[in-house]
Amino acid sequence: MSGKPPARVLIVLAFASVYLCWGATYTAMSVGVHLLPATILAGTRMLAGAFLMLSFCAIRGKQLVYSRGIMARLALIGILLLFGGNIGLVWSEQYVASGLAALLVAVMPLYVALIERLLPGGERLRARGVFGLFLGLLALAALLWPSIRAASAISHHGVSIQLIAAVVVLLGALSFAGGSVLFRRSQLPVDPLVAAGWEMLAAALCNLSIATLSGQWPHAVWNMKSIGAIGYLVLFGSLLGFSCYIWLLHHVPVAKVATYAFVNPVIAVILGALILGEHLRTTEYVGMVMVICAVALVISSQTQSGRSAAEIEAAPLEHEA
Repeated sequence: MSGKPPARVLIVLAFASVYLCWGATYTAMSVGVHLLPATILAGTRMLAGAFLMLSFCAIRGKQLVYSRGIMARLALIGILLLFGGNIGLVWSEQYVASGLAALLVAVMPLYVALIERLLPGGERLRARGVFGLFLGLLALAALLWPSIRAASAISHHGVSIQLIAAVVVLLGALSFAGGSVLFRRSQLPVDPLVAAGWEMLAAALCNLSIATLSGQWPHAVWNMKSIGAIGYLVLFGSLLGFSCYIWLLHHVPVAKVATYAFVNPVIAVILGALILGEHLRTTEYVGMVMVICAVALVISSQTQSGRSAAEIEAAPLEHEA
């Protein structure tokens, strides 16, 4: 049997899964967080995802347990990536449109490039990438401008909750970027699926501990919508989307796989408008275009080592598989 036609079909399906599954997670989170406290929504999703991922790895005979040092590093990375990088996003979707949240998260590759630029021995972008970083800052200004105007119109008795939520999303993206850089530099000898399972478990324990200690469980509304949101996030966001992403990294150039970073926000904006009735302001649409262009410039930019920024970011996954 010829491998080329099936490979093309599989590649298209895998890209469609990553684009659509991850793009729709913002819509699912927006639905879920209006029924469940953010820590419970994120915690139950991560716990279920960790159980399924580690169970799958165990069935496949993969090594699950490593030294204390490696397990501690996986826990730290999981807290940065999936707790710090996710809980703020989930909480913020109570107050900002899911499409806007996705656009703010899309600056994460810009954060990674900036952190690498500042760290000793980090990769330095060439002119195109530096311009992309500058364009990304302008995009953030365009995206945040409506919230800043709203905040300036409020009296000294309060501030715009939308602006606070937007800043929380950006801080979460910074945590995710920091975890990504730590993950790359750690070069842990762990299968990526196993690593994802332990990282999800660490994030789940953090979320559920906070939910329990702060007495949030009585505020959870369990119905078909909330359960459906968790089910979608687990099955399509954590498992199918991530598995397709890993598979693509081994069959397609990394720079092409990295296109998810500027396709997912567009999918999120479209689904937010169709399903949730969200509408961005004119400046936010301008910011959307600028974010997509900025991320594309940074991802496609060559570093001084001759590798693309996309290859730098995805390197650990390639080496560990």
